Amino acid sequence: MENKNDKQVMDIKELAEYLGIGKSTIYNLIRQKKIPAAKIGKQYRFSKDVVDSWLGDKIITKKEPQTK
Repeated sequence: MENKNDKQVMDIKELAEYLGIGKSTIYNLIRQKKIPAAKIGKQYRFSKDVVDSWLGDKIITKKEPQTK
């Protein structure tokens, strides 16, 4: 049986569960063009690979050095 997190394309509800955030937060990120989304008809779809890559780009690993 396929694990839910193994899906390659997710809808809003599945993405919210995958990321552990609310659907309204995802809609806000879409409106701000801050999350990669594809609109098919009236529904949004998200590629797991693209979302994972996007998350990797958002990782904060260390504080940026300040210039004086």
